Amino acid sequence: MAEAISPLELLNRMTSADGGWGYRADQLAHLEPTCLALLAGTATGWPAIELHAAGDGSYRLARGRPQAVWPTAMVLFTKARLKHPAAELKVIADKLLTIEGKVVRLETSDAGDIDAGLLGWPWAEDTFSWVEPTAWACLALRAAGQGGHPRVQEGLRLLLDRAFDHGGANYGSRVILGKQTEAIPGPTAILLLALQGVHDQPRIDAAKGYLRVVAGQTIDVENLAWIKLALSCHADDSATRDALPMIDQRLRDALVLETNQANGLGAGPLRLALASLALNTTQSNPFRLDDVPSVATHAIVGNTRTSAKDQAAPASSDATGFLGKLRSKMRGFVLNGTAAMRPLPVTSAIHIARVENYETVLAEILQTQFEQFRQHVPVQGKRVVLKPNLVEFSQGKVINTDPRFVDNVIEFFKREGASEIIVAEGPGHWRNVQYLVNASGLGDVLRKHGVRFVDINHDEPVKTLNLGRTTGLEYLYLSKTVLDADVFVSLPKLKTHHWAGATLSLKNLFGSLPGICYGWPKNELHWRGIPNSIVDIALTHMPHLAIVDGIIGMEGDGPLAGTPKPVGAVVMGMDLLALDATCCRLMKLPPERLPTLRLAEQKRVGVLKAELIPQLGESIESLAQAFEMPPEIEKQLVPVGK
Repeated sequence: MAEAISPLELLNRMTSADGGWGYRADQLAHLEPTCLALLAGTATGWPAIELHAAGDGSYRLARGRPQAVWPTAMVLFTKARLKHPAAELKVIADKLLTIEGKVVRLETSDAGDIDAGLLGWPWAEDTFSWVEPTAWACLALRAAGQGGHPRVQEGLRLLLDRAFDHGGANYGSRVILGKQTEAIPGPTAILLLALQGVHDQPRIDAAKGYLRVVAGQTIDVENLAWIKLALSCHADDSATRDALPMIDQRLRDALVLETNQANGLGAGPLRLALASLALNTTQSNPFRLDDVPSVATHAIVGNTRTSAKDQAAPASSDATGFLGKLRSKMRGFVLNGTAAMRPLPVTSAIHIARVENYETVLAEILQTQFEQFRQHVPVQGKRVVLKPNLVEFSQGKVINTDPRFVDNVIEFFKREGASEIIVAEGPGHWRNVQYLVNASGLGDVLRKHGVRFVDINHDEPVKTLNLGRTTGLEYLYLSKTVLDADVFVSLPKLKTHHWAGATLSLKNLFGSLPGICYGWPKNELHWRGIPNSIVDIALTHMPHLAIVDGIIGMEGDGPLAGTPKPVGAVVMGMDLLALDATCCRLMKLPPERLPTLRLAEQKRVGVLKAELIPQLGESIESLAQAFEMPPEIEKQLVPVGK
């Protein structure tokens, strides 16, 4: 296979207008890719970093959510490894040591088998500790000479606590509602980098083994680069040393594919910076902490800190100071006062089509369904953004909106004369969405149609007044791509959900908020109330149309661990509440008992009652099937008769 152009050379070609690097070549600088580019050896970037200095020692995207403080650790690490003055490092380190993740109030059904009392670092202030921001904070503070600090020692304990016995880690819990979650390469690698010098820990050896296995299976640049960076710092055994040349070759081959636009979604600045760092580890690896004192193993093995206090879910709003809170309350009063007068969608009609399988020529069926809505949602000459449900990839499971379904939806909108079609998604579980796109088969569909994919998690955030206000947040930070769409379309999968009861067109909107503002998973939104967050997002920016993939749904312990359920339905509508209620009735779930739908009805998102929803096409009765309910769902549902 031919060699790719040097990733560093390609990276330098993507310098943004402000001298740094964005997540895409067309973005202004973001802190994370700019830090990685500087570590990789680029000559510029520091002025772009300093544009985002908050003045208190922290670094936050100036045009992003102010609470999203997680890039501070990356800036500290970068400055420490590039030998910035000790006084400069101390200011940032002192601030980083004041940033604390909230300690979770234990709830046995959600906490799994982790020690929820351990204190680490959050993605955003006043939220909870997660693996990746904690690992970066420990790594940065160790590089800055603060490895002996009690916060670092406790952070390392948290990382060991979150790792699986059988190998790897993800962003948080090992077990959710009795089901084991899966490891993810990125957070596992960063966890290992932070744990350098910690010995005699079986979970570290197991994590190394997990990464070696993944390296032999993946052709994803980001995964391979992180794996190489981590394992090269833990190459104290023959199995790891022997794996490194194989990983190098697979990474070079993956770069050739990704830098050829015809074969992939393209390698952006972050992936190129990681690849450059990973392929240069024999000459220089800034992640190696050989020059940093080891952490005594006994210092990080112990009980939870006794001074930690249980904390409730985040309750603060975005308003600060007396005047800010007063203005926030006044805006909230006005918004609540006008809620009762909020107009309902122009039509609550819902069309159900019978579609037996994904081999059906679905585009023609969609055109027939759209006859009912065309006058309200003109598409000719418009930019259409499609938001599928892409959460995780697991071979043989029906977790995501089927790529064949998306294929037909794209074809349908082409026939309708859309000037541009974009597919966009921001998964809450995986940061590396490009891996998910390719692994799921969606990448092949995008290449077939020449359609661009936008990673919402790393898209430009836009501060938007929260028109729902049920979460206590005054503003939401939404994706610019979504807000700029002429026609925004939700493309969910028909699934049950172990916390929401069902996940359909409204729940799908979680993926329209950038992860760089809310973290991975977007747990802050869950803790503020799943119904509250969904309704706030919907009222702030409602899709113009929704089309549900109900050809094969998921029942039981959805949205990830359920089982396939053939239904043979495609459901279309403009009133997302009416559509979700109809889909619940197709699953023989009681929509009146789902808290999200009840709150949406109260807030006039749409209509819920069956008698107010004109049903077009197939009848509900002709396709309805009883779905197995998620375990423990009765705890989440509105009591009968309430």
